[in-house]
Amino acid sequence: MATRVITVDDIDGYEGEDVIRRDFQIGSMTFAIDLGDANHKRLQDVLAELAPYLEKATEVKRAGRARKGTADAGPRLRGYSNTDVREWAEREGVEISTRGKIADEVYEQFIAAHPDARPEA
Repeated sequence: MATRVITVDDIDGYEGEDVIRRDFQIGSMTFAIDLGDANHKRLQDVLAELAPYLEKATEVKRAGRARKGTADAGPRLRGYSNTDVREWAEREGVEISTRGKIADEVYEQFIAAHPDARPEA
């Protein structure tokens, strides 16, 4: 006995011969849904109405998992934070970026000026 596969419209449960998988695109993403001709026509109409808005819109990326920052990758200083190092460097005229990794040379200069800040082993 032959098995017959019945495809059902994902929107309204319609079981007609015209129900097939329909691919459609929004922005850079492709979606698939099983639709009969009537719901496929409605989808096309909605996408056509939405098109001018999508052309003007920008895609918002989902925030990824936070990675351990490289800003703290330098030696740990006892009793001082990277903010302390940056503020000291500014006061002393030592060139330092406002963000990102602090150069090893800056840490060395800071430790020389603050002997109690020796890196913890």
